[in-house]
Amino acid sequence: MRNKVVSPDEAIALIRDGDTLCTSGFVGTGTPDGLLHALEQRFVQTQSPKDLTLVFAAGQGDGKDRGLNRIAHEGLLKRVIGGHWGLIPKVSKLALNDKIEAYNLPQGCISHLYRDIAAGKPGVITKVGLHTFVDPRIEGGKVNRLAQEDLVRLIEFDGKEWLFYKSFPIHVAFLRGTSADPNGNITMERESLVLDNLAMAQAVKNSQGVVIVQVERIAAAGSLHPRQVVIPGILVDCVVVAAPEHHVQTYATAYSPAFAAEIRVPIDGTPPLPLDIRKVIARRAAYELSPNAVCNLGIGMPEGVAAVAREERLLDYLTLTTEPGVIGGVPASGLDFGAAINTDAIIAQNQQFDFYDGGGLDLACLGMAECDEHGNINVSRFGKRLAGAGGFINISQNARRLVFVGTFTTDGLEVAVGGGKLGILHEGRSRKFVKKVEQITFSGAYAAQQQQQVYYVTERCVFQLTPAGLELIEIAPGIDLHDDILAHMGFAPIVRNPKLMHERIFRPETMELKSELLRLDLKQRISYDPQRNILSSL
Repeated sequence: MRNKVVSPDEAIALIRDGDTLCTSGFVGTGTPDGLLHALEQRFVQTQSPKDLTLVFAAGQGDGKDRGLNRIAHEGLLKRVIGGHWGLIPKVSKLALNDKIEAYNLPQGCISHLYRDIAAGKPGVITKVGLHTFVDPRIEGGKVNRLAQEDLVRLIEFDGKEWLFYKSFPIHVAFLRGTSADPNGNITMERESLVLDNLAMAQAVKNSQGVVIVQVERIAAAGSLHPRQVVIPGILVDCVVVAAPEHHVQTYATAYSPAFAAEIRVPIDGTPPLPLDIRKVIARRAAYELSPNAVCNLGIGMPEGVAAVAREERLLDYLTLTTEPGVIGGVPASGLDFGAAINTDAIIAQNQQFDFYDGGGLDLACLGMAECDEHGNINVSRFGKRLAGAGGFINISQNARRLVFVGTFTTDGLEVAVGGGKLGILHEGRSRKFVKKVEQITFSGAYAAQQQQQVYYVTERCVFQLTPAGLELIEIAPGIDLHDDILAHMGFAPIVRNPKLMHERIFRPETMELKSELLRLDLKQRISYDPQRNILSSL
């Protein structure tokens, strides 16, 4: 067999004008920065290749210059189909200025598209995206006026509505692994995620395309253990050894053996979060945790729930997961997000979304940027800022119980926490509870129709979704209903008989949630779903 190890320039020379390129990665984990850097250098020097279509599932960037930001050049990109755009502001700018055709589709649907393209199927049929901005009756996932092609169609099957995400050939894949042999077999022992590497390689190979893999080292032919090979050499055309600065484990960590599951690390000594607004919200959300639950925690504010669960010694009694394939352990945060320590398993991203889309999550805790009177949530589009949906739609539409978390207002909000109550020192200048959200990333009406349990947790109050809209069910001690809540909302919620949030949330000592949750009787611990004939944890 030929030696597939080539230089970056030799690999990039195989890309043609007009090709469709897919790239692997989640934030900075598994992102092939060496290949992206080489592609950028070739275009800057030669203005070739041009008019590429870029496809990616998860966000791949640091919010500045790395990742997909490297190839945000007018002329290099013609069309971009992506899941999460918040970490690639340079590409977002091209989209918002109508310099490229831009689409935002759910991360899990793009992840599943790789697999269906590999199998020669016409596309993905799913309920994910119904009644959100991805639904063709609303926006069809189109970001700007240049996005004219309908990539998503509404279909009816067996008397029910579904969305159809159509397949298309992919000509080039940029992937990343740890070790390669000259035959192109790839292992990922020092990576913190496996992502969609195998499905992407198969999709491109079966599209008669070129698979290029960035690694950090070369092993002798035949020396890689077959059970560790994630991408078989039959699927790989080129292997490129990356410079160390282009092959860090995450954008925040050069290398951690804990992220690679080489070791388990103690977590008991981790200092607790300070008693601030973030911890207050995380503490109230933690009240929705239950023994034996399988949970997803989103990036940002929801990350605090894991810290509270650790402080309250709850982690042994539930399983935390994240969408790129982490099961168990403690998810990392910031630019480490996607990695985790002390995991039970790391599976492929598309397999994780199989589990999520099928209703496997007992609880999801996600952020909220805007909320309206119907319980709709927007986290994806704000004027000239394109964040994108990422896995939010897959997760929020299919978790059995859902908790949205965020501050009640933003932009200058200051609070005082202590003594069992909350005080507003300076109100935020921007409302988050508005008459109508700018974009529907989560449909409250559809969730109510599906009888999904949905809560909206802030530092000063808690709402619950009802068929009639949002109902105020809890108020923090020290907060005035009219002056601190209703006066700062763009609509009037349902107010019947709200109770006080527990004062333990606003005291510095631990809340002793462990003893409270473990005292639940059998009826409180599980519920029976007659439609599916299964028992599930509450």
